Amino acid sequence: MQEKVLVIGHRGACGYAPENTLASIEKALSCNVNAIEIDVHKCKSGELVVFHDFTVDRLTNGSGEVSSFTLAELKALKVESDYQIPTLIEVLDCINKQCIINIELKGKNTATETAKIIQNYIHEYRWDYTHFIVSSFQQRELETIHTIDKNIVLGVLTKANLEEAVTFAKTIKAKAIHPNYALLSKNNVQKTKALGYKINVWTVNNVEAIERMKGYNVDGIISDFPDRV
Repeated sequence: MQEKVLVIGHRGACGYAPENTLASIEKALSCNVNAIEIDVHKCKSGELVVFHDFTVDRLTNGSGEVSSFTLAELKALKVESDYQIPTLIEVLDCINKQCIINIELKGKNTATETAKIIQNYIHEYRWDYTHFIVSSFQQRELETIHTIDKNIVLGVLTKANLEEAVTFAKTIKAKAIHPNYALLSKNNVQKTKALGYKINVWTVNNVEAIERMKGYNVDGIISDFPDRV
């Protein structure tokens, strides 16, 4: 029997609040999500910040690459006029074990610091490895996480090729494949799951598409509107 599909809020619940902000995280929690997906970059002063784009131009009143700003400079920017860019630590403290956190390694050189923070939350704050999934399109970042701590659950992101993602997933003992939902058919979902992988699909907002993905027996649905799932 198909287990209940995991409801995963995309960048919090970014259909309702500015993506990757604490307001968006809180909105996702209020939708009783099973997990929240966020993106991380490393800023100039070394901290991990929760932000999707490589530049701040689209979402803030600033301009330039995220990696060229210190944390203090990023904190001075406004996201959609009212909000602040949070750190990964602030997001973890906001979630406080209420659901799984899916950390997407978006920027380069994010793996080592992410692994360190995860290990710290497990050892110091009694989180568990099951509270975390680390995903990325960047194979090198996932390889680094796997080298540092083989207990961290990994997800391979793909928007192009499910088979290639599975081939790479084997090399790092990933537990999940995170494909764009347009790649999926009932058949390739079945095949991939038969190999032992979970399938968490993105970004599914349309109610008909959500129902179709449930019909394919995916394991998790990442949505800007998690309450629709």
